[in-house]
Amino acid sequence: PNTADHSAVCGRHHVYFVDGDGIYRTDKSHKNPEQVLDLEQVSGADDENRAGSRDRKWSVQRIRLSPAEKHLAATLKANDRDEPRCVIVQLEGFKPSNVLLTLDAVFTFEWATDQVLFYTTAQGLRSSRVCRLDLSGCVHSITSVYEEQQPDVFVEVALSRDQEVLSINCSSRSSSQVMLLLQQQHRSRPHLVQERQPGLLYHVEHWRGHLIILANTGPGREYQVLQAPLSQPSMVSWVPVFTPDPGTVIKDMDIVGDHCVLTVRTNTNHLVLTVVPLMNQERVYTVKLPSWVCVVETRRAAVPEQTEVLELFIWSPVHSPHLLRLDPHLGLVSSGSEASPSTGDRYKTTSLEACSHDGSLVPVTLFHSASVEASRRTPLLLHVYGSYGLDLGMDFCPQKTLLLEGGWALAYCHIRGGAEKGLSWHRQARRGGKERGVQDLQACLQRLFSSGVSCPSLTAITAHSAGAVPVAALCNRQPHLMRAVSLQAPFLDVLGTMEDQSLPLTLEDRDEWGDPVANPKDRLSIASYCPRHNITPQCYPSMLLTAYSDDSRIPLAGVLKYSQQLKEAIDTHFSTNPQPEPGPEPNLVLNIKSGASHHGPDDFEQMLEEEALNLAFLHKELGLHPPRRRPRRSGF
Repeated sequence: PNTADHSAVCGRHHVYFVDGDGIYRTDKSHKNPEQVLDLEQVSGADDENRAGSRDRKWSVQRIRLSPAEKHLAATLKANDRDEPRCVIVQLEGFKPSNVLLTLDAVFTFEWATDQVLFYTTAQGLRSSRVCRLDLSGCVHSITSVYEEQQPDVFVEVALSRDQEVLSINCSSRSSSQVMLLLQQQHRSRPHLVQERQPGLLYHVEHWRGHLIILANTGPGREYQVLQAPLSQPSMVSWVPVFTPDPGTVIKDMDIVGDHCVLTVRTNTNHLVLTVVPLMNQERVYTVKLPSWVCVVETRRAAVPEQTEVLELFIWSPVHSPHLLRLDPHLGLVSSGSEASPSTGDRYKTTSLEACSHDGSLVPVTLFHSASVEASRRTPLLLHVYGSYGLDLGMDFCPQKTLLLEGGWALAYCHIRGGAEKGLSWHRQARRGGKERGVQDLQACLQRLFSSGVSCPSLTAITAHSAGAVPVAALCNRQPHLMRAVSLQAPFLDVLGTMEDQSLPLTLEDRDEWGDPVANPKDRLSIASYCPRHNITPQCYPSMLLTAYSDDSRIPLAGVLKYSQQLKEAIDTHFSTNPQPEPGPEPNLVLNIKSGASHHGPDDFEQMLEEEALNLAFLHKELGLHPPRRRPRRSGF
């Protein structure tokens, strides 16, 4: 109970949490936990006839409680399938194994009442249908509420923080549309907020009969906060509430009582909280957070909150999640627990900027123990992503702390294509602008080296999925800038994938990469940086490519073609080059894992095995001794 755990769900009478083999709950005194759901007993109609179903292992993704805590719904992810399963558990008159029913291929879900659940269904990688489950009758009924016809639109359901309004959010890469259902009128037709317009992105929250809207209608098409009456929600009624200063961007929004609390990234790449009193919008103030904070996540209560204190978690790759409480009335932040300081507090966090080829300043977050100027012989692990308008993942990872203990430095490069500096940061590096992400990555490496951080022979780069594109493209152009590369579920054949319209994400991804089939300009652009189509005979850095046979997002064929072409290019270079290269020849390791999807294995032992291989690869290729565990200090 004293450990900050952002996966716990607080109900009216109990706290629910996941522990190994199932979902448990305790009373508010945190005593006598009882099991609510045994994961080993979860089954569905297809399980008896499905090969290997006995070896299936489930993990909990999301938990939702009904308003009066009469039912619990949870989505579970199996190690051998992509689509999650939703399990409905009866809590009133609770008995072990009180599973009412299971629903396959459920993506998002929210309770409207204790008897009515709204949910979206996923088919392949697309969520397009909203259904209503009614448990009030003798026979459970399921009704279709909405079905999206556009192939590139993704549909989800969400509940407002006061739990009075249910929203159906229909979003593509470049536009969005929201429909609303009042909790008391959940059987009526959804009410449209604003019809979809090209380039318009918006999200809504409810406050005292009004909508508080986060929309990209601000200067430069960045996000600002607006307000409209619930009875007249369309765009003509939107009135600005808060517009961030130039250079600062809104990352998230919450409504707490009569306050709008915004997570904002400043022009110095730091996260702060901006509080807007909705009753007195002129009295905006800012709450500073520790300089190391990389992620802010709000704890959302499972039932309507009786307090106007906002609970949120903060963390970084080397700081474990830490609970804070914000009182918007007083502007005070207090610690949510008496836990000991994170191990990350022993290390330094430095914010740098790299000047790219066109003068754009690219943020770099550096975690290290030695001073920056004394880090020339420090091994460096650099992280990058830069696609789809998503921030670079900076979740807490214990293995990152292990590397820091071993004397490494960790750099996170926020290149264009992500959204760390706003929506324009993404727009600059999509479609024909993808080249900018590669140039940004090169600028980040050169900025680190010129600042005295490491050197090419002690530098490794790691990336996941689309983050492999700028990394592998830079390897084709400047292979001497790094010694090793570790890529997980790597996207390496952009041109071949975007030419294949039968693949599940090709149509949806055209807005990100372009359409090489119908647009010759897009084809030339993709061909100029596509990793597989620009391999040349030269000395590449060593590479560890981890791919998954059940990955429905990244075709395994593209990874296999890339690795074969790369191996042939390296062999050609060394067989035809009479002068030996300085240093050892590069190693190419292809690790194909079965039974795992795009995000890697769910099984804990397999995750440890994969991470151990990755750490061993990095230490071997950089010529380092294996890490040794530091002895624990005595408590005397």
